[in-house]
Amino acid sequence: PLMKLVGRGDTTVVDAYLSPILRRYVEQVAAELEGVRLLFMQSNGGLTDARRFQGKDAILSGPAGGIVGAVRTSLAAGFERIIGFDMGGTSTDVSHYAGEFEREFETRVAGVRMRAPMMSIHSVAAGGGSILHFDGARYRVGPDSAGANPGPACYRRGGPLTVTDANLMLGKIQPKYFPQVFGEDGKDELDAESVRQKFSTLTKAIGDGRSREQVAEGFVQIAVGNMANAIKHISVQRGHDVTGYTLCCFGGAAGQHACLVADALAMTRVFIHPYAGVLSAYGMGLADQSAMREQALESKLQDEAALQDAADKLASDARDSLIAQGVAPQRVRVLRRAHLKYEGTDTALMVALGPVADMVNEFEAAYRKQFSFLMPGKPLIVEAVSVEVIASGGVHEEQELDRKKPGKPVEGIRVFTGGKWHAAPLYRREDLGAGQRIDGPAVIAEAHATTVVEPEWRATVTPLNHLVLDRVQSRRAQTAIGTQVDPVMLEIFNSLYMSIAEQMGLRLQNTAYSVNIKERLDFSCALFDAEGSLIANAPHMPVHLGSMGESVKTVIRLNAGNMRPGNVYVLNAPYNGGTHLPDVTVITPVFDSRQILFYVGSRGHHADIGGITPGSMPPESKAVEEEGVLIDNFLLVEQGRFREKETVALLTSGKYPVRNVEQNIADLRAQVAANEKGVQELRRMVEHFGLEVVRAYMRHVQDNAEESVRRVIGVLKDGEFDLPLDNGARIRARIHIGEDRRSARIDFSGTSAQLPDNFNAPAAVCMAAVLYVFRTLVEDDIPLNAGCLKPLEVLIPEGCMLRPRYPAAVVAGNVETSQCITDALYGALGVLAASQGTMNNFTFGNERYQYYETLAGGSGAGPGFDGADVVQTHMTNSRLTD
Repeated sequence: PLMKLVGRGDTTVVDAYLSPILRRYVEQVAAELEGVRLLFMQSNGGLTDARRFQGKDAILSGPAGGIVGAVRTSLAAGFERIIGFDMGGTSTDVSHYAGEFEREFETRVAGVRMRAPMMSIHSVAAGGGSILHFDGARYRVGPDSAGANPGPACYRRGGPLTVTDANLMLGKIQPKYFPQVFGEDGKDELDAESVRQKFSTLTKAIGDGRSREQVAEGFVQIAVGNMANAIKHISVQRGHDVTGYTLCCFGGAAGQHACLVADALAMTRVFIHPYAGVLSAYGMGLADQSAMREQALESKLQDEAALQDAADKLASDARDSLIAQGVAPQRVRVLRRAHLKYEGTDTALMVALGPVADMVNEFEAAYRKQFSFLMPGKPLIVEAVSVEVIASGGVHEEQELDRKKPGKPVEGIRVFTGGKWHAAPLYRREDLGAGQRIDGPAVIAEAHATTVVEPEWRATVTPLNHLVLDRVQSRRAQTAIGTQVDPVMLEIFNSLYMSIAEQMGLRLQNTAYSVNIKERLDFSCALFDAEGSLIANAPHMPVHLGSMGESVKTVIRLNAGNMRPGNVYVLNAPYNGGTHLPDVTVITPVFDSRQILFYVGSRGHHADIGGITPGSMPPESKAVEEEGVLIDNFLLVEQGRFREKETVALLTSGKYPVRNVEQNIADLRAQVAANEKGVQELRRMVEHFGLEVVRAYMRHVQDNAEESVRRVIGVLKDGEFDLPLDNGARIRARIHIGEDRRSARIDFSGTSAQLPDNFNAPAAVCMAAVLYVFRTLVEDDIPLNAGCLKPLEVLIPEGCMLRPRYPAAVVAGNVETSQCITDALYGALGVLAASQGTMNNFTFGNERYQYYETLAGGSGAGPGFDGADVVQTHMTNSRLTD
């Protein structure tokens, strides 16, 4: 059996649910095609006989066909490294190819863990049908979609404005050259007049002097930014430099945005196949028939013969499966792979199964590329071996284009792009001749798609009727925008800041050593301005969200005038912004040549930080020293040198030192690496936009969050709630709404005094709970930052259990009391019934191994909605491990 019990269990349930339904459908299709050999596309990119098609293998079969089509057609065109960009009506799917199909053997689909091989695909809710919103301060695109019914406003069914409508408003979609299938009789063209009227209404509501076209282009810019961030997720964040790749565009809407997305990623070439609008279907016809098998081993990499034996047995079984489907044995070829990882880590990389030395070299090259470092001396573990048995689908020869004479434009149109109108020719794709070149701006219309050639780009028709778009003028190194708030750029910067924090989180997850960080995902990463105010915090652990800023401000206060480039600081002190001792915060200042510009930080729950019990979560602690090693403003990296000797000395000092210092050091190195990723991305942002603009929008995103919270305060009422705890203590919360209805005072007076046990919660934890509760009241998709707290006055009496004094024990305050604080606040507001009121901590261990986990519980109901069962709630958001 494979590792990962939970994923295997979820997959079994999904398969049991889907396969009977799928079986009935397959039988109906087969009955209508009697005598025809029927194959179905699987999520792994291979075809299988209809009788063997299972629900677990059907989840992403459509997008998988698109990837196969993109790769096969790109290779035929001479492009060996591509980014797949599949934009349809409701979403965009992106993928990476650099020599072989990338697959994931465990992925999450619609919240369910699937333990089945699938093409590596990243999806975002940005399609032609994504709905356009203006919330009074910023533009937003999606995530909701108009779907096919009612569809975009131009579909004549009363739908809302969407990305498709924005492109029509800009002249990039011409109704005359779009399929005329609309209206009651299904014969009308797109309704351009309705779109213009709705944009006029929206423009008037925005009221900042922009034209309809400027508003529409702003929404397109945001959609392009969302799609570019998705591509970064599967490329840049994994160590791939996409500037040397070709952007392979397909799906009905991709060609409209191809040049803009490429520009956002500094890519200079776009490839569009004649069947781009239906490439997922075409790709299924180009796919190979295949069968995949894998076997878990979890053994040290040393015996190549044993690995080959295991692979041979898998290959024999998979080969027999294909032959039973009618495949001739001589058509079959076998690919053997080993899944390698460093001992004690959870990130396995696939390499070709072969001599041990070759596998080590391939693994180290791939690991260094993705994570920027190696772990010398750490043994390699073979997590699993896998085989893919392939029966090639045959070579499809594309016909050369007969037309040699350049086609002429069918008419001249006007296109709004780059902030102004341009005269542009419109061509029919079927009129274009081999070798023809078209300089942008121009529009190329065809039956299934539209391609927009932006200014400074050129489209070339190849002999195989492929469209290749090349940037013919260099992009400007820096984008010139003002420092005054702009609703379009506000949304773009919101996304950029969040993307950086998420990239930091991915780096930390991939490079960490401990299960707590790597698998449970008990960590958070964030960006801060020069004063230490939170700018963006990726949606990681809520209990970390409002507290890390206090840690940053502590480092600023205690090191004023002494920070140097390359310095990195670490602390876990509960009295200086920490939560409990296992949550260790690493902070890196971001310098230019003269001054500190920003800070980045990462907080991770270390598996053990010392204390009287393994795992550093003692139920009986009475003082903080019994919970582990207290770190307060320690210099972890000095001008680029990791102070390992000094750090080991700190962690192994005191009455209750750490039990596994090598693990702590490895996780600290991972946190430093995550911070460095944030530093690099912030510097890139400054290079692109300029320092003053980046700083200005750090203020603007906080102002936007502040205003969003102020608006929601206006509908709240005064209230109070007294929540008793099992140990006899109580939390009292009073909320008073200001006379201006735009501010609130949260008063915890009356809460029990500091406790002799460990249920004391540091003030930072209390502030995190306040920030979390008020952020959840805002329905809009706003970043969680320091602006959310500006309308709130929070009173926490000194010396109470929510603001304890040193050396109070606090370990349960972070994981138990924090949940009770949120329940008290929701109770005072009268908006939500109580949750389980605990994180359900489960911990055990010894001197060598330590285990810690928070188990699922439930959340309370509210007006008009039920509660939720078996979920992580409120202040915890970690993942169940297996």
